[in-house]
Amino acid sequence: MKNKAFAVLAAIGCLLFASTAFADQPFPWQKGLQPAATSIMEEISWFEHYTLWFIVPVTLFVLLLLIIVVVKFRESANPVPSKTSHNTLIEVVWTLGPVVILLFLAVPSFQLLTKQLAPTEEPELTIKATGYQWYWGYEYQVGDKPVSFDSLLLADADRAAAGKEDKSVYPRLLAVDNEIVIPVGKHVRLLVTGADVIHAFAMPSFGVKIDAVPGRLNETWFKADREGLFYGQCSELCGKDHAFMPIAIRVVSQEKYDTWLAAAATNVGEANKALMASVDGAAKAVDVAQNAAQ
Repeated sequence: MKNKAFAVLAAIGCLLFASTAFADQPFPWQKGLQPAATSIMEEISWFEHYTLWFIVPVTLFVLLLLIIVVVKFRESANPVPSKTSHNTLIEVVWTLGPVVILLFLAVPSFQLLTKQLAPTEEPELTIKATGYQWYWGYEYQVGDKPVSFDSLLLADADRAAAGKEDKSVYPRLLAVDNEIVIPVGKHVRLLVTGADVIHAFAMPSFGVKIDAVPGRLNETWFKADREGLFYGQCSELCGKDHAFMPIAIRVVSQEKYDTWLAAAATNVGEANKALMASVDGAAKAVDVAQNAAQ
């Protein structure tokens, strides 16, 4: 009994203080959006639900009108068609109605768009993402030793060597060899461009999607509210391997980020392995403690 109590306490401690290896990613038969990891994504999710209150009634109303027209004005029931050319009341209603509906949609839509493109905070970290055929390159604009690396799709044959056998955390066609690493709760400015053709940087859990256009530098931002591993993809058809250039962002504590950044200045690969071992090891400790508590 005493051992079980200690196991429960250990599990609680691990849950409170350990980084999790949970990965936000699409799952089979998913109908909604991915869970929000930023305030912007929370507002996008709210706006999706908000618009449904307009879309569903309008769709049902139009369906009802179509049914009425088909039944009431079919040839057998209405052999002599009406010659009415216009109806003032109907024309006023079908003009003002859509205007009012669009107004209710436009106001929160523009407010959300403003927040996405015009942040009120100063960036605490700037990362440049460059799309290539077919992978991503990243540059951290920090200090005198900028960190830069390429991020490629992790092939199945390389999974064991990379220590990423757990496909629930490192899924096929989404896991990469080198993830973007950022600290939780920090305002990150993202500069996006393309090196050859048009790509698009999309991270669903962050509410981020922006084109990577050659010769042009687009800017967006995000601030992750929780730690974890988040997956996105290129969202602009860019060639035969368009489906094979995923995006992975690992959000960690400020302490872990500082340790990773110092190591990445000399060897990105080793820094990523050390960080992955730290995060995944903590997650496994949680699983062991939970199993012991049961």
